Amino acid sequence: MNISAIRKDYSIKSLDISDVNLDPIAQFKSWFDEAINAEVLEVNAMTVSTLGLDGTPNARILLLKGIDNGFVFFTNYKSEKGKELEMNKTAALTFFWPELERQVRVRGKVEKVIEEESDAYFFSRPTASQIGAWVSPQSQEIASRDYLSIKQIAVEKEFEEKNMVRPPHWGGYRLMASTIEFWQGRPSRLHDRIRYELQGESWVIARLAP
Repeated sequence: MNISAIRKDYSIKSLDISDVNLDPIAQFKSWFDEAINAEVLEVNAMTVSTLGLDGTPNARILLLKGIDNGFVFFTNYKSEKGKELEMNKTAALTFFWPELERQVRVRGKVEKVIEEESDAYFFSRPTASQIGAWVSPQSQEIASRDYLSIKQIAVEKEFEEKNMVRPPHWGGYRLMASTIEFWQGRPSRLHDRIRYELQGESWVIARLAP
């Protein structure tokens, strides 16, 4: 297969500064609703990029779980990404919705959500997922799959005898955006890019070259 020959021309929609909301969060919510209506696969999947402890970029796919004044996701605070966010409290998010030929890039500071918010989401999850948060020492080396199976049995037995609680090492983060870019695929690789940049308390909107 000739990988360099793989290409797709984009032509579904366009994007202009005159068309966008002055508030990038409102603009994101509008695009997100369109993606839901278009039945985008894993519509809330996003790449979360952090700065590794060795100074190199590190990225993985997570699920967005809330949009308010920021972008909310949940994970193990002792995981690789958790340790990286403890060291450098900034991150970038990337959403890609190929069905709409759209991409959104977000950068900003990350903060932990309050414990009540982590509790509320944790207890909204299926019981098996709650148990999984206790079972997995996320990002650590383990000897085999059997380690997880044995620990799962032990955790299930433990919570047969007492009420489930949220692990103290598991909870949410909120990324407070300082830059949000909306990308719309266009023909001939002359894509539309609209960037919102927070300057003081105001958002400055600009068109970028593709």
